[in-house]
Amino acid sequence: MTILKDFEDRTALVTGAGSGIGAACAKALAERGAAKLILVDVNADGLDALDLDCEVERVVGSVADEALWQDLEPRLAGLDHAVVNAGIGAGGPLGEVSFADWRRVMDVNLDGAFLTLAASMRAMKGKGGSAVVVSSTTGVKAIGGIGPYGVSKAAVAHMARIAALDGAAQGIRVNAIAPGGVDTNIWDSSEDFRRSVAAQGREATLKAMASTTPSGRFATPDQIASDILYMLSDAGSNITGHVLVSDGGFTL
Repeated sequence: MTILKDFEDRTALVTGAGSGIGAACAKALAERGAAKLILVDVNADGLDALDLDCEVERVVGSVADEALWQDLEPRLAGLDHAVVNAGIGAGGPLGEVSFADWRRVMDVNLDGAFLTLAASMRAMKGKGGSAVVVSSTTGVKAIGGIGPYGVSKAAVAHMARIAALDGAAQGIRVNAIAPGGVDTNIWDSSEDFRRSVAAQGREATLKAMASTTPSGRFATPDQIASDILYMLSDAGSNITGHVLVSDGGFTL
């Protein structure tokens, strides 16, 4: 099979690259010719486990740390693409979520996404580029019991639209993707999910969770990465300010 080299000689930033969608994006970018990848995650082991056939700069730290971006930004010069992916999950009805838990989620999912996107757009200024922000169907369709997570994902989707307007004159395209259920490690943060896995296994748990999705299954990280790379690539050059829902029909 011939692999399209549509990111040849490009430099890309991927946050949350140590696992899941971020790791899948990093692998796909390298396979499709990226010359350099700048990968950010709090999980050093996850970053080290990525065996990529290109130049890689691994940055261990939280995207919500402003100092991280102040240190990294000079090294973003020449950036072509950014995948704003890092995020954490949290559950609980809004009336029962503590402010500390609310802030913990917003710190990474919203503030961290802002710091990532802002630094990326400054690096692309004057040369153009593209970015994709990872939102969620929970930011499109109201789902009970996940208050701060759903609110943060709605916020970053709208942030991408505003950024698209701000970046258009500089040739910077910004889009968002709203995945439905994806088999990633983010589920492991849920106590209910861990209990179900212990009782019946991960595959059976995910199948039960996907019962409300018309396709009857969750996506793989590779499937979502394929959608992201389309919007990043020159093939998606007429797309900006869009929120792509990739959910197996969940929001129908």
